[in-house]
Amino acid sequence: MRSARNSLLAVSAIVIGALCATPGMAGTAAAKPKAAAPAAGMTAQAVVDGAWRTPEDRARDGVRHPVDSFAFWGIKPNMTVAEIRPGAGYWTDLLAPYLAAGGGKLIVTSGDPDKMSDAQKAGRDRYLKRYQDNPSLYGTLEVGVFAANSDKLLAAPNSVDLIISSRNFHGFVLQNIKDYALKSMYSALKPGGLVAIEQHRGDARRPQNPASGYIRQDWVIAQMRQAGFEFVAASELNANPKDTKDHPFGVWTLPPTLQTAPSGQPANPNFDNAKYKAIGESDRMTLLFRKPAK
Repeated sequence: MRSARNSLLAVSAIVIGALCATPGMAGTAAAKPKAAAPAAGMTAQAVVDGAWRTPEDRARDGVRHPVDSFAFWGIKPNMTVAEIRPGAGYWTDLLAPYLAAGGGKLIVTSGDPDKMSDAQKAGRDRYLKRYQDNPSLYGTLEVGVFAANSDKLLAAPNSVDLIISSRNFHGFVLQNIKDYALKSMYSALKPGGLVAIEQHRGDARRPQNPASGYIRQDWVIAQMRQAGFEFVAASELNANPKDTKDHPFGVWTLPPTLQTAPSGQPANPNFDNAKYKAIGESDRMTLLFRKPAK
């Protein structure tokens, strides 16, 4: 998901992201087209080709590599999968039909509804309604709580086969919830369960700057190991060697955001973002970790 863009925006993300869990749950995502349920045993490619997906999501498949990600992360249709901060629903629109067709289950995360404002609850409800209105396609999504200010759980302990966290790690750091996040994921996973991480990858030669959206890969691996996870593998499927990672507005200078001014200021019509369009989306690490089997 798109997390805090700088230290100032991180404060807003704590309210909108940690409590509402995701901008999508705050009601900013467009309604999704409806379609018939996918056939049982549908492949990842068939789900990617699903008629229910928006043109905007389809346009990003070439840089988000959903079929290859499914394969690398080892997603199986009968798994119980939890998605951390699902954002506008790019992965949800793929995971929910795939798991529903295969007898699996998807858990999406939210903030604690008991600690949300009425507006935050309304945004959360709008987001979930998109999926709950079409259970024949999306199945019955469960909603777990991912909020450091709550005693509610992401999922029952030792109940989840795979957790997916896409573009969240810098937000965990900026919002000072990294330890909570990793502990929550560890608790939810079955012994031997997996954590899939996709994250904007920082330059290992430079000091780390989470406010830019970039985090060093070696540091992420070290943090996961310190939390008790075993490192399984890294993939370069989301690598982009053209990304210099030194952009004026952090990773959000690049597509799809193409930010042209400091956060909180009006867009600058005179900012030339042609070279950032040419770079494309960020260079990203794609990692897999395992909770020890014993």
